[in-house]
Amino acid sequence: MAVYGYVRVSTGRQAEEGESLAAQQRAIEGYAMIQGTPMDRVFVERAVSGAKPLSDRPEGSMMLGLIQPGDVVITAKLDRMFRSALDALNICNTFKEQGISLHMIDLGGDVTGNGISRLVFTILSAVAESERDRIRERISDVKQDQKARGRYLGGAIPFGYRVDGDGALIEHPKEQAAIQRMEAMQQGGQSLRAISKNLNDDGFKISHVGVAKILRSRRVRAAA
Repeated sequence: MAVYGYVRVSTGRQAEEGESLAAQQRAIEGYAMIQGTPMDRVFVERAVSGAKPLSDRPEGSMMLGLIQPGDVVITAKLDRMFRSALDALNICNTFKEQGISLHMIDLGGDVTGNGISRLVFTILSAVAESERDRIRERISDVKQDQKARGRYLGGAIPFGYRVDGDGALIEHPKEQAAIQRMEAMQQGGQSLRAISKNLNDDGFKISHVGVAKILRSRRVRAAA
C-alpha cells in the first residue's frame, strides 16, 4: 500500500511564497502520522486552477497514473483537489470501485469508505447534476447565440453558404442563384427529380432529396 498526498495552489505568487503549500503539506503529514501511515510521496501542483480536471493537471495526472488498488490519497481540503463537483464525483466513484481510499481532512477523513462517504457522495451527486445542467445550458446558449449571428456550428456546410475566416456563414453567390432557380422551377410545376437533373446538368451535384431539404429550409427561414 502506498500513501500519497496532494496539494495545490492556484497562483504563481502562492507557489513562490509557498506558505499555502507548506500549510497543506503539514496538515497532510500530520494526518498521516495520526493514522499511522507514513507518506510515500506528496504531489505538489503549483499555479494550476482548480477548474481544470484533476486528470488534466501535470501532478494530478501523474498521481492518477501511479496509484494502485489499496493505495491511499490524502488532501487537506476538497477544493484543493476539486472545484468541479462532477470531476470530484467521477474520481471518487473510480477510487471506490478500485479500492483506493481518498481522505479529505476538512471533510473528516476517508470519503470513499467510512460513515461520511454516503453523505459526501449524495451531496456531490446533487451538485454534479446541477453542474451538468449548467454546462448544458451554457452550451445551448452559446449555440443559439452563434446561430443567431450566422456562425457555423459544425457539420455539413449548408448549400448556398461558405464559412469565412471568422467562422461566420456567408452566402455563396453561385449557389444562392441555384437556390433561386430551384424555387422558380418548383413554382413552375417541375418535380424535385427534374429540378435535380437540371442542376446536375449545370455542374451541381445534388439529389432530389437534397433539393427538397434546401427548399424546405428556405421556407423555414423565410417564415422565421
